[in-house]
Amino acid sequence: MWDWIATYKGQLAALSTAVLWTGTAMFFTAAGRRLGTTVVNASRIAIAIVLLGLAHRYLNGLWIPEAQSRQVMFLAMSGVVGLSIGDQALFTAFAYIGPRLSTLIMTTSPIFAGALGWIVLGEHLQPQALIGMMLTVGGVAWVVLERSPATATAKTHHQLRGVLLALVGAACQSGGLLLSKQGIGHGWLSSDQHLDPQAATLIRMCFAAVGMGPIISIYALRERQRRRAGTLVKRTGSRSVGWACTLAGAICGPFLGVWMSLVAADNAPLGIAQTLCSMVPIFIVPAVVIIHKEKVSARAVFGAIVAVAGASLLF
Repeated sequence: MWDWIATYKGQLAALSTAVLWTGTAMFFTAAGRRLGTTVVNASRIAIAIVLLGLAHRYLNGLWIPEAQSRQVMFLAMSGVVGLSIGDQALFTAFAYIGPRLSTLIMTTSPIFAGALGWIVLGEHLQPQALIGMMLTVGGVAWVVLERSPATATAKTHHQLRGVLLALVGAACQSGGLLLSKQGIGHGWLSSDQHLDPQAATLIRMCFAAVGMGPIISIYALRERQRRRAGTLVKRTGSRSVGWACTLAGAICGPFLGVWMSLVAADNAPLGIAQTLCSMVPIFIVPAVVIIHKEKVSARAVFGAIVAVAGASLLF
């Protein structure tokens, strides 16, 4: 049993990432309605840095991770690309085309990851793994497409902008994971010189905070302009509940979730890790049934079975 867990440590970490990111999506959706997307996005990174710093101090006895300058460079780019630009693009896509279509487009991230892993790291996937990736992505897409709104209200240029932003989010997520894997040391350092995924996550998150600086500045400028024009969007719900959801989402996502995603990238091929991390829409189905009492169709159940069957091939 333990040998099996050790063999598939990366795949198990990737599935854990998907479960944790499901919790993040639920918490951040509730928080965003009360506080605003950019506030939640910036706050989650700040909270994650504190938690990751405390964890690193406890696990290693140091506040600042010991890493080579080239490792820091890769992880810095990873934080800005994956967590600052990528997540902001995805959150903005939600506003233009909604979470259904945005999540569907995000399921293309394993394709980006597989291609990048092959081109940059020389990772070659077996035919069984390729079939598993296609089944998993297909199952997720089948479920997400079924959960479509009855009417579309976005204008054509908004739809195009939303699709492009979601594609940017998918590409940035895969690129960020690739840069994280290189930051750990894959492809240019021996295994005994690899950086621990937890330390890599802390470095990555710190530079994500730096990358959020310009985004926050633009957000503050727009909020000031809206306030002067009297078009400031009024938030609904309790702000204290919003902050509680932000804290819970930060624990599930940028703290534990991103940590597990780097464990996955460290122990599994990039394409496989990204595919399993992309199973969030599948895990959201039971979550909305339990929390929001939504009914699930036979199509959603079938899509989940297909996705799980594809995931099993990756083991």
